[in-house]
Amino acid sequence: MGTVKAVAVISSSTHNVKGSIHFIQQTPRPHFNPLNKDHGSPIDEERHAGDLGNIVAGSDGVAEISITDRQIPLSGEHSILGRAVVVHADPDDLGRGGHELSKTTGNAGARVGCGIIGLQSSV
Repeated sequence: MGTVKAVAVISSSTHNVKGSIHFIQQTPRPHFNPLNKDHGSPIDEERHAGDLGNIVAGSDGVAEISITDRQIPLSGEHSILGRAVVVHADPDDLGRGGHELSKTTGNAGARVGCGIIGLQSSV
């Protein structure tokens, strides 16, 4: 599988926005996990395809992120196109927190923002 790069600018009307970002399925279900793996960090081989780590906004309330990944395809059976990307309220413990939710959601808290993954057309 090739490398996929995701770039997002996330902002809020309030400052100090923090959270984690994940690719999830087309409906509000658990993290995108087509290979049925445990939750982990973006650098772990054993992780949900949608485990993309934590983000932190700057003092202006904007979080600019750039993600390069080998587990999230843009085509084929497990494509992420058309799926939701979700920002959670709390930091993701990357499956290492020892909480009952660590291996499924990273104990990242409530969903506070979302969007749909698509391709930007060249202009």
